[in-house]
Amino acid sequence: MEIIKPRTLSGFMELLPDKQLRFEKMVEILRRTYASYGFAPLDTPAIEDAKILLAKGGGETEKQIYRFQKGDSDLALRFDLTVPLAKYVALHYNDLAFPFRRFQISKVYRGERAQRGRFREFYQADIDIIGDGKLDILNEAEIPAIIYKVFRGFGLSRFQIRVNNRKILTGFYGMLGLADKSGDIMRTVDKLDKIGPDKVRVILLEDCGLEEAQADEILKFIAIRGTNGEVLSALEGYAGKNEVFDAGLAELKAVTANLAAFGVPEENFAVDLTIARGLDYYTGTVYETTLLDHPEIGSVCSGGRYDNLAGYYIEKQLPGVGISIGLTRLFYVLDEQGLLNPALPAAPADALVLPMTADPGPAIALAEELRGCGLRVQLYCEQRKFKQKLNYADKLGVPFAVLLGEDEIAEGKCSVKCMATGEQRRLSPQEAAGWIREEVNTDCPVILEK
Repeated sequence: MEIIKPRTLSGFMELLPDKQLRFEKMVEILRRTYASYGFAPLDTPAIEDAKILLAKGGGETEKQIYRFQKGDSDLALRFDLTVPLAKYVALHYNDLAFPFRRFQISKVYRGERAQRGRFREFYQADIDIIGDGKLDILNEAEIPAIIYKVFRGFGLSRFQIRVNNRKILTGFYGMLGLADKSGDIMRTVDKLDKIGPDKVRVILLEDCGLEEAQADEILKFIAIRGTNGEVLSALEGYAGKNEVFDAGLAELKAVTANLAAFGVPEENFAVDLTIARGLDYYTGTVYETTLLDHPEIGSVCSGGRYDNLAGYYIEKQLPGVGISIGLTRLFYVLDEQGLLNPALPAAPADALVLPMTADPGPAIALAEELRGCGLRVQLYCEQRKFKQKLNYADKLGVPFAVLLGEDEIAEGKCSVKCMATGEQRRLSPQEAAGWIREEVNTDCPVILEK
């Protein structure tokens, strides 16, 4: 039989068990935080009707989507979790209570060029709030609070949630007589952090067909900087010239005004007119989050308001707002930067029970008792030498080995060995569980700032 060399496709990530456990810890924090704000879990199919997914993708979506035929069916892998959500809400409209709040942590697929930190298969961690007919602006102010809680839960403090409103940009482009080109301009402006203002200007002139004065005015506008109050004050100078602009400015003011009540400090939030988001379905508030000490990573959480994403699937106005964390990419760059906390438990178990007698019954009972105390416990079942058993525990990184021989059974106790220090104690199962719980630190942060 020919041996096929195993390999993982480019753009797909596989983790060894210790890193997978760290990844799962981040997922656990996300689930707990999202649930604390009243979001219900949801899971949608990875494969959808291509017509569903492409109904209002726009931008780069059609170029990046994985699309294939199966019989007479035109199918595609989901490229995000928002469009499948819109289908879900339209399909189950009569069964849902609005506003409908859901979170989903699932894999998505994009056929873009694989590169450092960019994946073709990756996890997204999304929250969305969907309204029936209307959705109050207060929901858009709550979103940064949830982002803030998530990243603080990871152990970070040096991050910034940048916010803008696409109506401000659309209205401003309308003032310049460029309303028909606003989508192309916004997609171009959204690349500013990646390619810089000079290249953005070239694209505006050559690809978008703008005049030099128009391109210069746009670059001047999006370069407005200062405190949140200073940026809003500067925007007031453009008010009264375009209704869409004025509506966007009012919404942006409402979002910023409620942030303190939601517990978001000023240093973690900034009005940034360069934020546009490349996808066409965003219509109002837009968000991007960056790590202040690692700007090279780019946005680690983004999203915004959309007014009628479900309009292709149902004749009802279902506005929504949501954000998405590219979890696979975030984990990859944090690991690459050495920011994952090495003290975070990365072993699959807190204790490894080692039977030292021919009869495994007492060891099985001990493992079950320790599990009943809330510990993660693995029972070692292989017939190996004692040194090999300890080497196995050491390679797994299990913090405690629990030995059970004839003497321990006779005393109703077990020998507990701390693998890090070599200290060994003979304890009752309840005492053993207490010591292990005391020493295993499950509350340390996932990420360490440097």
